[in-house]
Amino acid sequence: MTVTTPLDDEDEYGPTMRAAHPELLASPGVQEFLLHCALQDKVRATKRWRKGAAELLMRCERGPEMVRALLEGLARQREHVVHSPQWGGGDWPGIASEHNTVLVRGLLWAAAEIESDWAVAAVADVALNAGTGWGGSGGVCRNGKLATTAVAVLGEFGGQRSEQAAERLGRLPRTIRNRTVLKAISASLHAVAERSGMTPSMLRERAVPTVGLDARGIREEPLGDYTALLSVGASGAPALAFRGPQGRVLKSAPKAVREVYGDRLAEVRDAFKQLRALLPVERGRLEEHLMAGTRWALPDWESYYIDHPFTGSLARTLIWEASTDGGARWTAGLPERAAGGWALAGADGTALPVTAGSLLRLWHPVRADAEEIRAWRTELIDRELRQPFKQAFREVYPLTPAEESTRNYSNRFAGHILRYPRARALMVERRWAGNHLGYHSDGYAAEMVRELPRPGELSPSEGEFWRARFYVELVENRDDGGLATMCSTDQVRFERRRGARGPWERADLVDVPQPALSEAMRDVDLFVGVASVGADPQWRDRGEDRAFDDYWQGWAFGELTESARIRRESLARLLPRTRIADRVELTDRFLRVRGELRTYKIHLGSGNILMEPNDAYLCIVVDRPAVASGDKERLFLPFEEEGGLLSLIVSKAFLLAADARITDRTITAQLRRDA
Repeated sequence: MTVTTPLDDEDEYGPTMRAAHPELLASPGVQEFLLHCALQDKVRATKRWRKGAAELLMRCERGPEMVRALLEGLARQREHVVHSPQWGGGDWPGIASEHNTVLVRGLLWAAAEIESDWAVAAVADVALNAGTGWGGSGGVCRNGKLATTAVAVLGEFGGQRSEQAAERLGRLPRTIRNRTVLKAISASLHAVAERSGMTPSMLRERAVPTVGLDARGIREEPLGDYTALLSVGASGAPALAFRGPQGRVLKSAPKAVREVYGDRLAEVRDAFKQLRALLPVERGRLEEHLMAGTRWALPDWESYYIDHPFTGSLARTLIWEASTDGGARWTAGLPERAAGGWALAGADGTALPVTAGSLLRLWHPVRADAEEIRAWRTELIDRELRQPFKQAFREVYPLTPAEESTRNYSNRFAGHILRYPRARALMVERRWAGNHLGYHSDGYAAEMVRELPRPGELSPSEGEFWRARFYVELVENRDDGGLATMCSTDQVRFERRRGARGPWERADLVDVPQPALSEAMRDVDLFVGVASVGADPQWRDRGEDRAFDDYWQGWAFGELTESARIRRESLARLLPRTRIADRVELTDRFLRVRGELRTYKIHLGSGNILMEPNDAYLCIVVDRPAVASGDKERLFLPFEEEGGLLSLIVSKAFLLAADARITDRTITAQLRRDA
């Protein structure tokens, strides 16, 4: 069937859609509708255009079906080289030509008028694919015009679809890094919330899917003689298994199920994929509430957190605080079921019933004293309770005398040399945005900015907004693409504004709320701790290039930062439970390991190793099989780790405690040297 449509041939998308949907595109009324869509070349559609699109769509026999097919096709479209005469005849990475981009913009706005469950998901999927950076990274979008248009359309959904739109908008920043698109996401999220009379946080928590899980976090789907078991564990990790007629549980679907119940099996597998994708989203959302100090009334806390079939699996591993006097006094505890509801079990063995009228929030160590923090850390270890992120073991960063002296900036993490690609990836992951470093017009310095989370119960017009600004500079560029390979760190500053539209003003550090200051500094400590060249075990093996050797030596074996001190405390609590307990000891900066051949000192800040008695350097590369497959037992960690350095140090400790069994020649040669 020959199909004539406005879809052009300047990309892979147009020919793919014509080949996949010839009957849909040839149905009555479609050509006139698509020609109308091809006129929508702006981010926002006018009321006149939208009225015309709705009228034309009604004349199409299969209009909504066609809109869905074309949008879902764009959402699945892989990145490829797009040739476009409109762009000077050049070839560019992307997912749609300029002409087809205009056409899809029209389809997106047409979807806003379609009252079907698929519309929000289809528009959101286009936003995700178009807004993702080239090669799946941050930076330049695959198609910024489509991304910003799709985000604007999501902001227009109302009624029952507003919660779904808010939930999908809230997910996008975990993948999309482009600043323009991120600003559009924020604006759309606030627009949806304002029309609903709720805050963005309230909308998002109401839209978290359950995919059919019951109150236990389990979904049982009969498939003939077998039953599909979809479940969520204590850590929030989903699992899918199949129970046979004799009660035997299988990890994969048997042939009989695949052949007879293929459609229902696909539905269960899709739910499993949804839960896997939801896990990092909910983990991140809860951590933002911890940072912001969000408060909930008891009914909302029960419905959307502690009793939620999915989110509850994470929320029940966290420490909460309850107040019965409007927030004047707070009592902390771990949630446990009690007669008629919930109670918070304290680290001292007491339990506080959570009663009607209570306010609840996540406990943050920045508001606790040292004794309480130690008690909760002991409690988590004793219970072997793994939290979805660091809470009890979270680093805190009170203001220092030096920062009181500098008044409106901090030099706490200035003067470090970082591997820029690794540092940049971490910054983007933690939602810091800024220009790229490299040999281009504005690439010699960058200001990385993060707007800090606000309490979820506050509307955009209430309270203050805070953001942190971290300065980095280009040090070295050896990348053929012109991007930096190394950067140096400088000041951290803070700014605030009153209301969503007020001007940003520089703030003194003493005025910054302690949780906001601590969380921003924690991020920067993470960037330095993970990306510093001092954490590179191969730095000494660079031949004649000796740049930054003094910095490397000072960082690789120097004083510990706050994150390294928490690492030391974690090891002090965990190592006595291992079978190498009698071979290790902690000093002020090192984990000392007694092997059969030598004794070693692993630095707790960098993971680098010295060998006694002469402090000879031992280089063990992270990804070598000797470390990855070292003889080590499974070690319980009470939190999901960021950066992986604690696990690396433990791996090295187990490896070196049995140094006589190491067979990797790159390591054994060093052990024999100067022994």
